[in-house]
Amino acid sequence: MILKRPVTNPLAASSKIRQLKDRLVHVSITAGGLMVLMTLLMIFGYLLYVVEPVFRSVTITEQHSQPVSQEMLALGSDELNEVGYYYDRQGQLNYYSLVEPGIDSPAIVYPSIVLPLTAAQKISSVARPVDSDVVALGLNDGSVLISQPHFLLNFNNDKRTITPAIRYDYGQEPLLIDNLLQPLVQTAFAVNEEQLTLVALTQDNRVVLSRQIASENFMTEEVEWQGQAQQLSQVPAQIDQLFLTPSQQLLFILSGNNLHIYDLSLDEVGAAREVVQVNSTNGDVSAVGILSGGSSLLIGNTDGVISQWFETRGDDGRQLSYIRDFKIEGAVASIVAEPFRKTFAVTSQGGQLSLFHTTSEATLLTEKLATAVKNIRFSPRNNALIVSHQNKLKFYQVDNQHPEVTWRGLWQEVWYEGYSEPDYVWQSTSASDDFEPKLSLVPISFGTIKAAFYAMLFAMPLAVAGAIYTAYFMPAGLRKVVKPTVETMEALPTVILGFLAGLWLAPIVETRLPFVIMLVIFLPLAIVLFSLIHYRLPVGLKRIVNEQFSTLLLIPIVLLVGWGCYQLSPLVEEYFMQGNARQFISNELGINFDQRNALVVGIAMGFAVIPTIFSITEDAIFSVPGHLSNGSLALGATRWQTLIGVVLLTASPGIFSAVMMGLGRAVGETMIVLMATGNTPIMDWNIFEGMRTLSANIAVEMPESEVGSTHYRVLFLAAFVLFVFTFFFNTIAELVRQNLREKYGSL
Repeated sequence: MILKRPVTNPLAASSKIRQLKDRLVHVSITAGGLMVLMTLLMIFGYLLYVVEPVFRSVTITEQHSQPVSQEMLALGSDELNEVGYYYDRQGQLNYYSLVEPGIDSPAIVYPSIVLPLTAAQKISSVARPVDSDVVALGLNDGSVLISQPHFLLNFNNDKRTITPAIRYDYGQEPLLIDNLLQPLVQTAFAVNEEQLTLVALTQDNRVVLSRQIASENFMTEEVEWQGQAQQLSQVPAQIDQLFLTPSQQLLFILSGNNLHIYDLSLDEVGAAREVVQVNSTNGDVSAVGILSGGSSLLIGNTDGVISQWFETRGDDGRQLSYIRDFKIEGAVASIVAEPFRKTFAVTSQGGQLSLFHTTSEATLLTEKLATAVKNIRFSPRNNALIVSHQNKLKFYQVDNQHPEVTWRGLWQEVWYEGYSEPDYVWQSTSASDDFEPKLSLVPISFGTIKAAFYAMLFAMPLAVAGAIYTAYFMPAGLRKVVKPTVETMEALPTVILGFLAGLWLAPIVETRLPFVIMLVIFLPLAIVLFSLIHYRLPVGLKRIVNEQFSTLLLIPIVLLVGWGCYQLSPLVEEYFMQGNARQFISNELGINFDQRNALVVGIAMGFAVIPTIFSITEDAIFSVPGHLSNGSLALGATRWQTLIGVVLLTASPGIFSAVMMGLGRAVGETMIVLMATGNTPIMDWNIFEGMRTLSANIAVEMPESEVGSTHYRVLFLAAFVLFVFTFFFNTIAELVRQNLREKYGSL
């Protein structure tokens, strides 16, 4: 018996291997696509996670209640919100614990500190700056005692303790400012390292101004305050309230509904510089406050309207102007501003508490308190409110971390302090503690669009036209050299392009601006003229050079025209631009010129975008089936007619995708715009001015932002906006590409 080995079919085995490979590739591609999608979703989710806290609502929670038997004049707390204090009418500074006692931590009782007042001296008024814990007490003998609550931190055995104290940085003896020894019924106070200014209203209705200048004692190195007082002669008969700006430049006297403004920078203060009626249409002034920084006044009225006023520059110089208003229910009882921020609290006569933010024009919180409020103060870190009721002090925890951010503040015009009109501004930091953050995303979003527009204006015609010629007209041998060469440009680091643009190209554009202008005009004309001459040449001369390589003859023409424009640039500048092109554009044409501008960015970023558009467009055109173009030529159409009527229509989905890919690359570009522009967040289509883009703004400011701060989260919001930009462009590109494919895919 003969056994035969079974015969295996090699084709069947090969088919199974091929199917296995197909399945592996299918699974790999699907898994890769899902991973990309998951990565995008994770980026999207993380951006939302970081940004979400800026849009949370403000909350307020009562943490502590303290009974008080004395009349409270000024109150506050330490930075850690563990110790509260208040000055009483008896001349004592009282401290109390804000930490609730527990099993292992009994209640802490702090001794009161008696102020250095004589038995005859009584407190008749109190004043304190909005951004300081310094308290000025006006006395009945025409003097002022200035003190400041002080907290000493001690660490023993890894345990922190707070010891309350008091400081007298301006002398433990009261400063005499009224020689007539009249009681000071109202007091205004401002101080810095060099000067102290006190303004007081005496009982006999006189306004006394005292300026104290700091000087260092040569022997003891102690700071001594010396100065003199003067009486203001031209003041209103009725004086309701006095205010001093922290800069000590302006004095405000409220008389009824009129605000009298005095310039204290003069040696002798005379009449009011300006008198403004500040009440609302249907109400009278009931409370006045100064916003942090001292640039804005907050005027509360009996009809519940709180208006903001600050100085703006007009035709007649700087003048106090109405800016905006807020509304509460009932008459305004008191207005208190946060230190170092533009948030302020308003209480009504019915006991309602409201929080507002001026820059964002937002109503942050409205809360009904149990009883009417007598006094109110923010904690040093703006995270708590200390409120005095009839015979009780209450401490409220406030969660208000990002009041500056609202959709209106991000995307609409805002009237910032000192500006003559509302504007879109991005200015996130300043050297001053009184700075008003300007976080409009409009200028940097506009800069992103502007940079991408000029880059595409430069890159798209060159890339698309070059791709059409390379794919359809260029000989195969030359195409094998040109296409890889252009694609190699994409490997050039953008930081190199930005470096060359900022340090080499920008000075050339500035010093040889006529060269750039003439090149844009004469280079296309020279190419068209050469083409016309070549077209009219006799056939014999045309045969000398292979027709397919005749376009290479344009290279010396381009070089010659470029060299000629460069050499003629000084002459054109001398005879037509008065010897200085930059000054001519700025002075005669009224166009601002910056060295690092959109023209430089457009050229540099265009070189970065050209390879992307060129490569995809060339592939799309070269991939058009040959039978389509051959059929068109066979029917009598010329090569140009075939290109326009058949090839470009068939390749249009790929061409559009190439353009949109280039646009997405331009929108997200960072290093070129970072190095080749002045990074000025302005809104102007002027090609000779710079801009700031979303990506460059993130790269510049993210390393310096405080983690978790409003600035930090708004930068992540800018990244989210950039993400949405690219997602939007890619989605539109895909929809249009699919539409074009359905329309011309049957050709």
